[in-house]
Amino acid sequence: MNISSPSQVWRWVSQQSYGLYLTVALAGTAYLLRNLPIFDLFSSLIIAIVLGILFRNIIGMPSYCQMGVTFSMKRILRFAIILLGMQLSLVQVLAIGVKGIGLIIFTLFSTFGFTCWLGRQLGVSKSLTYLIASGTSICGASAVIATSSTTQSSDRDTTYAVAIVTIFGTLSMFLYPLLPTLLSLTPETFGIWCGASIHEVAQVLAAAYQVSPISGELASITKLSRVLWLAPVILGINYLYSQRKQNYSHQAPTAIAIPWFIFYFILLIILNSLNIFPTEFKSAIGQINKFLLTISMAAMGLETKLQQLRETGLKPLYLGAGSWLFISTVSYGLVKMFY
Repeated sequence: MNISSPSQVWRWVSQQSYGLYLTVALAGTAYLLRNLPIFDLFSSLIIAIVLGILFRNIIGMPSYCQMGVTFSMKRILRFAIILLGMQLSLVQVLAIGVKGIGLIIFTLFSTFGFTCWLGRQLGVSKSLTYLIASGTSICGASAVIATSSTTQSSDRDTTYAVAIVTIFGTLSMFLYPLLPTLLSLTPETFGIWCGASIHEVAQVLAAAYQVSPISGELASITKLSRVLWLAPVILGINYLYSQRKQNYSHQAPTAIAIPWFIFYFILLIILNSLNIFPTEFKSAIGQINKFLLTISMAAMGLETKLQQLRETGLKPLYLGAGSWLFISTVSYGLVKMFY
């Protein structure tokens, strides 16, 4: 839409405002609920998407909110992913050493490949398979929604994938702290295992810090090093998806539609690696970024119709379970082998 004149700007803002008010309100509610017992076990992102789903399917979303909700789910989301780059640094990769880097790379790409293979065997759509693969192998919901922008996945597939990686990431958060003694893991190796295999950053920290502070610190470094792979993996998916569309349409090769926000994400990682941002500034941006992601997740919940999820069936759930078991097992084996 051309919004060059003041009247057009005002009309555009008015059209977005109702949906923005709704998503911000749900995000704020998620933050408040997270201070309560039981709810504090989950990230604000998860609470927000559940609130959005409940609102949409119990109360219903007014049509005049649609534009603002779409804006929250797409534009705000991409901006939040860009800001995530300010929390990452190439120094973090060096901190875990050659063995740690090798462990992360092998676990990430083998999990992604296995998930794609299993998705084909189960008959899950390519789009939904990519979403579950990226969410499991990289960083949970953030990777799912970043991938959805590249694959142009439906809101139903995106929400289903977020739900799946959330379920199994939450299971890891509860189960992992029970396993160090049984699996003969030291606090150090337990932290590396958590960072290499659990889906969300918040879930990684929740699981690792239950064992010891050193577990939490190593888990954080390992996990953030894993998150750094978000950009190259998204670009790779973008290329594969574009090639697949060309093969099916039998059209001449066209320019690949590069997700522009990924380059800004990479730029912020590079700038942060140069240590030019003050710690207080990065901390403030981190809080803003988390709230923006929460707004986007609320919007995603508002776009979710439970009837459509039921129609998708249980096969994607089986895919998520298989992917979860694979990444947990492979990363554990590598931790025991290298450490």
